[in-house]
Amino acid sequence: MPPRRRIDPADGLAAVTAWRTAPDGSPPPRPVLATAVRWTLAELADRYPGGACEVRVPPFGVVQCIPGPRHTRGTPPNVVETDADTWLALATGRTSWSDAVATGRVSASGERADLSGLLPLE
Repeated sequence: MPPRRRIDPADGLAAVTAWRTAPDGSPPPRPVLATAVRWTLAELADRYPGGACEVRVPPFGVVQCIPGPRHTRGTPPNVVETDADTWLALATGRTSWSDAVATGRVSASGERADLSGLLPLE
C-alpha cells in the first residue's frame, strides 16, 4: 500500500496556482510555496515510485523516486537538487530540464538523475 499523502490534492493544486499567478519577482507566502513544493514532490514520487534517485528542494522537501537500486546509507548515487522556484518551474513546464541544468539551476549527479522524461508533471 502506498504511503498516505499528507497534502490534500486540492490544497496542493491551489498552492501551485498561487505560485503560478504571483506577479514576477514576488513569490507567494512561504507556507504556500512550501505546500506547492511538497505536493509536487509527493506527486513525482507517487507517479514514479522507487528509491534510485533522491530529489531535494531545500528547505522544503526531499523524495526518493524512480525504480532501480535503492540506497540505505549516506549520500545516494543519484541526486537532483534545486531551489523551490526552479523545481516548480520544472514541475509545471515553465522551464525545461535541459535549460535548468545548462544554467546551473539544477544540480544532477548519477546516471538515473535525469528527470527530463518525467517532467512536467501536468
